[in-house]
Amino acid sequence: MRRIFSCVVTAANAVRASGHAGHVTSSDVPNIRSKSTWTTAVNMSGATTAAREHGHAGEQTVGLDAQQVALLNEPCILVDEHDRPQGISSKLECHLMKNINEGMLHRAFSVFLFNSQKKLLLQQRSFAKITFPGCFTNSCCSHPLAVPSEQEEESALGVRRAACRRLEAELGIDREHVQPEDLTFVTRVLYKASSDGIWGEHEVDYVLLLCKDLAINPNPNEVHTCRWVTFDGVCSMLREAETGTISLSPWFKRIADSPLLSSWWEALDNPESVSDRHTIHRL
Repeated sequence: MRRIFSCVVTAANAVRASGHAGHVTSSDVPNIRSKSTWTTAVNMSGATTAAREHGHAGEQTVGLDAQQVALLNEPCILVDEHDRPQGISSKLECHLMKNINEGMLHRAFSVFLFNSQKKLLLQQRSFAKITFPGCFTNSCCSHPLAVPSEQEEESALGVRRAACRRLEAELGIDREHVQPEDLTFVTRVLYKASSDGIWGEHEVDYVLLLCKDLAINPNPNEVHTCRWVTFDGVCSMLREAETGTISLSPWFKRIADSPLLSSWWEALDNPESVSDRHTIHRL
């Protein structure tokens, strides 16, 4: 199977941009090369590889935050609507609406962190973020990298490892305090949303519940502010979003508007009881 990658840095730079040097070795990162093509789909049996022409989007990043632009070099896992791996592409290409509208879909995750008082941590995304800046959303949102340690499919181990990495990067939670086994994979959701017409999201999103008292030290480049809320507090924020007082990320709003969030909240004493790992909810 031949995979075509498009990125603007070497593999070593991709490791540094991902903020996990020392945890993922350079041998874990695919051989990313600058090309003017990207792979929209790869038949995993080797029958076909569909590649389409797409120029570099450097002009799209002019004026954006340098730290966030560096993270656009991360290699993401492309999937189909059944979450079957289809290849690899950069975070930049996965989040351009031009590619999304042509079907590009990648794997992601959303962590819902609850404390012992059964309050949910919400973060307001930094205004430096490229997609949905300033929006309130669930505790931590990102994607697993296309590296062996985060591609392990069994029990979503790779995704749970990625979540531990990003909990540290976004919220300053030391990895010694959160292990993959602390995270419960309950289900997946599939959604598509445009941020500003240029950038957007199209993800198969793994929902991970984390029930633990943890000290947080948010990274201001990732998180503007945080708040702990009750379920009634979420309902109040949904009403505020309807009036335009605040903005919510589309994935969190759709989850909160559905019966999913309330069912997870009610099962915090036994989150495994609401696990539905074979379903991908279209939101």
